[in-house]
Amino acid sequence: MSIEPRCPPGRVRDAIVQTLETGARPLSVPEIQEGVSRLLGQTPGSSIRSYLRLNTPNLFIRHERGVYTVRGLPPAAVAPAPQPGKATPAFEFGKARLYRGDCLNWLAHRDDNSIHGVVTDPPYGLHEYTPEQQKKLRAGRGGVWRIPPSFDGHVRAPLPRFTTLTTEQLLFVRTFFLAWGRTLIPKLVPGANVVVASNPLLSHIVSNALAEAGLERRGEIIRLTMTMRGGDRPKAAHTEFADVSVMPRSMWEPWVVFRRPIEGRVQDNLRRWWTGGFRRPSADRPFGDVIASAPTRPAERKIAPHPSLKPQAFLRQVVRAVLPLSKGVVLDPFAGAGSTLAAAEAVGYESIGVEKDEQYYSLACRAIPALARFNP
Repeated sequence: MSIEPRCPPGRVRDAIVQTLETGARPLSVPEIQEGVSRLLGQTPGSSIRSYLRLNTPNLFIRHERGVYTVRGLPPAAVAPAPQPGKATPAFEFGKARLYRGDCLNWLAHRDDNSIHGVVTDPPYGLHEYTPEQQKKLRAGRGGVWRIPPSFDGHVRAPLPRFTTLTTEQLLFVRTFFLAWGRTLIPKLVPGANVVVASNPLLSHIVSNALAEAGLERRGEIIRLTMTMRGGDRPKAAHTEFADVSVMPRSMWEPWVVFRRPIEGRVQDNLRRWWTGGFRRPSADRPFGDVIASAPTRPAERKIAPHPSLKPQAFLRQVVRAVLPLSKGVVLDPFAGAGSTLAAAEAVGYESIGVEKDEQYYSLACRAIPALARFNP
């Protein structure tokens, strides 16, 4: 008699919820089991079926026999969505293609050895981009998002408060990026660079997960930029502790750098796959790991009002460098407003984006052409 491996009950529950939240449509039990196994490793089907039965209708909604969604998702999140791994792109501009759907599902259908570089700004803590937190953000109520006040007539962009994440939510970050890394690796050509935006409080979790998935760590790119994070005095004790900052004021942003291990020598990999290094800015200057960057300008935010929008002046440098021979396809699996695709278009690269949120997908369709033409 075979014995199924056991997994902590809370992790199974959370993995079911994440799978349903990212599915963009009602999912069958086999689809849920596939998603949970991507996050946690092989998981007993009996555990998943038991959780679905025991938590319906309080947490899950059963639409028909063996088909479920999470209670509380907005209608757009449970509407039938295209199967982007198989279907015609829903939006194209120049050399850019944008699909709407969950990146894990899309990658599962992508051909192996077909992506030459990744530049992406994923949800740092995942929790901030759940439907519940996005609803609060869009209503101006904040939730996990900090809505900064206006200063001197300038409206600051909202920022997620990562210090509020629980131990369980941090574990969720690790399991997600571990599953994402394992799903991504076979789709990359050997030597493909993977550049992932992170946060000083969470970059170690993302890095450890991607390394465990099998990617080779190659350092970090430091984006030097002033943010609104940190530097505050103790809450409700500003006067008493006027000379104290609770944590350092953030003046940089880490972008972790990985690659799929190369085949043979770098020169061999470059000849066969066009990958294995970074494109130099000029013949006499190597690509460096510190890039000075101002906050995203109001003119860009007006084009693409996304809370995590990165400036084209910075993105174009990174995207240009990620393909050492200027050949291949750049992927952004968390496309947001499409700024990475716009940067690739501006430097003449072929690019693909995947975005699951319906509102951000619609925003990207409008923003990509304008951002690609934007003069930073």
